[in-house]
Amino acid sequence: MKRDAAAPEGRLPVTLEAVTQDNHAAILALELLPHQQDFVAGNGESLEEAAEDVEAIPRAIVADGHVVGFLMYSAPDEEATIYRLMIDRREQGRGYGRAAVEAVLREIARLRHIRSVSICYEPENDAARRLYASLGFAETGLDEDGEMIARLELGG
Repeated sequence: MKRDAAAPEGRLPVTLEAVTQDNHAAILALELLPHQQDFVAGNGESLEEAAEDVEAIPRAIVADGHVVGFLMYSAPDEEATIYRLMIDRREQGRGYGRAAVEAVLREIARLRHIRSVSICYEPENDAARRLYASLGFAETGLDEDGEMIARLELGG
């Protein structure tokens, strides 16, 4: 089921889709660059977590009909948390990460109870830091696992 689409200038639309049997294998086949592998949990681990955690909302990131990435968030109270985001190593540099974050922010904003969104990332992940800052996220400090937390207040 398609959830949202964004068409950045000169780029293909990005759609967030529920994880299904049809896209499960494609999500598992996604890869990171070697230097990125310590930045995010593996997709297999994330899908297992989602199967056990009723608050986890996993999404396939789809462009031009194929899975280019994966993200997962939760929204149990007034703050949603995006805690997984990855774009396949072969698809990086095309704007899919930005488009996916913009799409998930729209999806989260439709949940009327959400007032803010937080995201966490490894402090040495400069690409993530720049991306989230450019979307309005402000760093608030490190969590108990040493990951940087950044927060975005939603309008309205």
